[in-house]
Amino acid sequence: MKERRRIEREFGVPIAGEILDPALWTRTALKHLPAEGPLDWEALFQRRAPIVLDLGCGNGRFLIGSAVWRPDHDHLGVDVLPVVIRYATRRANQRGLPNIRFAVCDGKQFLERLVKPGSVAEIHCYHPQPYYDPAQARRRLITPEFLALVHRSLQAGGQFFLQTDNPGYWDYMRQIVPIFFDFQEREKTWPDAPKGRTRREIIALRRGISVFRGWGTVKEGLSEGEAVQLAGTLPPPLFDADQRLCELDKIEGLRDAPGSRRSGLG
Repeated sequence: MKERRRIEREFGVPIAGEILDPALWTRTALKHLPAEGPLDWEALFQRRAPIVLDLGCGNGRFLIGSAVWRPDHDHLGVDVLPVVIRYATRRANQRGLPNIRFAVCDGKQFLERLVKPGSVAEIHCYHPQPYYDPAQARRRLITPEFLALVHRSLQAGGQFFLQTDNPGYWDYMRQIVPIFFDFQEREKTWPDAPKGRTRREIIALRRGISVFRGWGTVKEGLSEGEAVQLAGTLPPPLFDADQRLCELDKIEGLRDAPGSRRSGLG
């Protein structure tokens, strides 16, 4: 009798790939980041391939799916919460994936220190933490300075993907992101994940909460210096995140103690 495939589900939605025999597991945790960058992608993955970054990757659902379905791409996810990176690495290990790594790191710092300009094909940022307390607004990830770093990190024609369920954050993104990227909004779910690319999105959709999505390509003719200069003239993300909306954080079960909030809820 043929052995039954071991498929993992979360909220009834399958996570891509199947759990293999332990003899076939890989090691996907990048436990020691270099003190100085940039990372050498070819040395890390032992080949040359397009690089996909997920900043605030959460438990890895999206990135693992991408690594399963796009074996010709290499993937790296970062998050500031060690607990979610443990979930992500365990799942990637169990699926025997050689083209994915996970590390504990802040997304902005990762781009600043460890990513060579023009070396990345895609950057994804799903459900960055809106920080409902106005006193914490300075910790929001999507800022003009961050977008300039994303622009610098992507190769010509590189793509930037964004998603949030916070209307205030989305309004801010819609104003700022098109300055650095040829940006377009997407009303429907992503075609590869009709039930949601991330744990957060799955929960939001099931509760009838609107999710806002968009993607863009690097704006041509905008140099690194010009992007940095532009960033200095643009407003910071001081929008009202509406504390009534924080209920979904509680449902998701990933809220942190004060002072240890993550940059993304992937």
